[in-house]
Amino acid sequence: MTRMQDDLFGDALPLPPARASNRAASRANPDAPAPRGTAKVLPAPAAEGWRALARQLPAQLRFGVSTWSYPGWEGLVWDGEYDSSTLSRHGLVAYHRHPLLRTVCVDRSFWRPLTASQYADYAGQVDDGFRFVVKCPASITDAQVRGETGKARERNPGFLDPSRAVADFVRPVLEGLGAKLGVLVFQLSPLPWGWLSRPASLLEKLGGMLAAVRQALSGHDAVIVAVEVRDPELLGRALVETLKAHGATFCLGLHGKMPPIEAQLPMLRALWPGPLVCRWNLNRVFGAYGYADAQKKHDPFNAILSEDLPTRAVLARTIRGITGAGQPAYVTVSNDAEGCAPLSIQKLAQAIAA
Repeated sequence: MTRMQDDLFGDALPLPPARASNRAASRANPDAPAPRGTAKVLPAPAAEGWRALARQLPAQLRFGVSTWSYPGWEGLVWDGEYDSSTLSRHGLVAYHRHPLLRTVCVDRSFWRPLTASQYADYAGQVDDGFRFVVKCPASITDAQVRGETGKARERNPGFLDPSRAVADFVRPVLEGLGAKLGVLVFQLSPLPWGWLSRPASLLEKLGGMLAAVRQALSGHDAVIVAVEVRDPELLGRALVETLKAHGATFCLGLHGKMPPIEAQLPMLRALWPGPLVCRWNLNRVFGAYGYADAQKKHDPFNAILSEDLPTRAVLARTIRGITGAGQPAYVTVSNDAEGCAPLSIQKLAQAIAA
């Protein structure tokens, strides 16, 4: 088992054998009409040029971005100039027709719980083959209540509360997205010392919430439950055992608050066999608190300005190994990873298919 794991997550990973029929069936029909009503945002014609590359990718792999309302993607994802509010409301119709974009991370839900009707609106903009990655609200996954600047104000009484996790998150998502739900992400915000100094109590509380989530997902076995952390102190056997006990996996969180991807892969090895969930959020050159600097440098997010070849190479090898063993992979990328999420995904796809 150890040798197999080293091969899957190591430096030399062969591309899985092609299964043309499986791959072709897994992708949206490019000639199918846009779902529900008249599209208000149209896809970029140039995106069709990536369809041949998409056919070379493993069927189990789904690439996507974190939030889609970026006017700078004109010519890459959108056919023309649209404002961010129009893209936020209607952009998914065009977005999901890009051959390489088969999932998307709904970040909006992290800041405030969404309703079933809001999720249903998203579902109505995509075809049946598309899947969503959805973040749990911070009102459940943050141990602290924060002000507008992000500074902690007080203890959060709803932290990891099982009933709130089900009522405010799991049920609305299931009702609104149905079979189009792919992954539920529970991102634990940076924890105060009071919790970090008591890891056993923290993981017991996390386990109680995950148990309630799994029960609420009864009959939806294809939905992946993933836990992302922002404190490297939590990486280790105790977290692995908690995730295993409740049918959850570890979400690779690639940004300055966590170690590089190589240091996080032992978590996936310990959970093997299992799926890959990865969120590539921020280039490490900007540091743990560099989102504002990254946004300033990368805006309007239409070019790769902070290329991260080492992370891209390791991530591509990891994707090839995990999907080659038949496991699903959901990989979402932020503009702040390299400057332009759609272009980062194109380069990742090329590395996987090479």
